[in-house]
Amino acid sequence: MSESKLDRRGFLAGAAGLTGVALAVGAWKPVFAMERESATAPRDLVPAVQKVGHIQLTLGESAAGFISSAEGGNATGDVVVEKVGPDFVARKHLAGVKYEDITITAGTGMSKAFYGWIKEAFSGQPVAMSGSIAGANENFKLFTKTDFSGAVITEVGFPALDAASKEVAKITIKFQPELTRRSTTTGSLIPPGPNVFQGKLLVSNFKLTLNGVNTNFVTSIDPINSKWDFATQETDIGASRPELVKIDIPNLKLRVVESQSKDFFLWHEDFVIKGNNGPDNEKRGSLSFLASDQKTELFRLDLSGVGIFALDPDALTLSSSTVRHVTAQLYCDQMVFNFKV
Repeated sequence: MSESKLDRRGFLAGAAGLTGVALAVGAWKPVFAMERESATAPRDLVPAVQKVGHIQLTLGESAAGFISSAEGGNATGDVVVEKVGPDFVARKHLAGVKYEDITITAGTGMSKAFYGWIKEAFSGQPVAMSGSIAGANENFKLFTKTDFSGAVITEVGFPALDAASKEVAKITIKFQPELTRRSTTTGSLIPPGPNVFQGKLLVSNFKLTLNGVNTNFVTSIDPINSKWDFATQETDIGASRPELVKIDIPNLKLRVVESQSKDFFLWHEDFVIKGNNGPDNEKRGSLSFLASDQKTELFRLDLSGVGIFALDPDALTLSSSTVRHVTAQLYCDQMVFNFKV
């Protein structure tokens, strides 16, 4: 696997024909799709519709796994409006090119390199990766491919968790490439993915722990979306590279059965109302994503610097047949991603 710590040099020399990717399993429309066939258009001039059967992510030289969707990475020019001349025309020209972030969604069964890329980002040492996203039909025949270079993760989103749901959980990752290039070489078969099988990850398969707090009756957690802010820095040789400025760790919003929420009320009373909320009073914990056996841990977010700042019981309503809950909101200083592949 080819990777470098924020090294954005040495990829594609030519920028001609650079473009992006827009793929989704089951339903996909080409970015540059032609208009619907007209009544007079020769049928042999109308391209066949390509249906996406598989989308594969490659990191470095190795397949990282099959993903559910991919979009973005398009090249765009910055339009500069010039000063109005004596003819009252405000002429325009392009000044530089930039590339959109690429967003992908993935489930389980991804490679060690994929999860390692996420882990490095959470550790504050983001790795710039090169790779590709390939679209193939149901028979694994390639029909489109987008290569990317020097990409750093800018956002990682974990889905909303709900103990009563049977939906499949997927991770959303957004990354910022230095360059992208699309090719349409067709016919070849995409290589098999990594030899990893973890089973489906459901949004109901999770476990939250916080020291000193009974979390066994937490029934749902809102989506967790972490972001990385970068600034462009010039190197000694005149090249530019992204410099990490901040990791934005989101607050946690969760629901717990009210009859089993005593520890949350005690924590809120002490931490918020009594003001015992210094660093020594913050908590540590973890959020584990589990396999279908509810025991095997697939990956985990280790939490530190956790404090409660809001606690809201459900509204009181007459003749309510639903179980009452309390909504707790927690801040978190740091998250560390760990995985087991």
